[in-house]
Amino acid sequence: MGEEQHESNKDIALETESLSTLISTSPPEPKSSPVTTPPPEKENTPQSGDNAGLEIVVTEKRMALIKAWEENEKTRADNKAYTKISAIGAWENTKRAAIEADLKQIEEDIENEKAKQREKMKNKMAAIHKEAEEKRAAIIAKKGQDLIKVEEAAAKFHATGTLPSRLFKCFGF
Repeated sequence: MGEEQHESNKDIALETESLSTLISTSPPEPKSSPVTTPPPEKENTPQSGDNAGLEIVVTEKRMALIKAWEENEKTRADNKAYTKISAIGAWENTKRAAIEADLKQIEEDIENEKAKQREKMKNKMAAIHKEAEEKRAAIIAKKGQDLIKVEEAAAKFHATGTLPSRLFKCFGF
């Protein structure tokens, strides 16, 4: 039991010691936000006159090649986008032309159907007119026949002096 108290006393002493050091030390300095600064340019220290000039030329050549590559890639990307946009425009124009052709065909079909129906209606009207003329002619012919019969009957009654049997049935004759 004695050892356990001794160890717990040590633990307490260590904790108080660490707390006192934390309190006595000043808080850490706040970190500034990272600011991106360009890396400092290498100052070419002339090791020898020829090597320094050669290094500058090689560096400039490398930078020029990188810039040329960048411009080339940008141009390729622009050309690729232009080609795709042109292809989409051509596709749109083709589809639009096909739809307009279909619409024109539909309109022509409608006009043809309209003309056919108009012709059918004209034929029906002509047939009705013809039938009406035939009926009129039949009625006129029947009227003529009836008039001839009446004239013949009247001539007979005049010749015989008799009265027709159907004459004035309502009066009893």
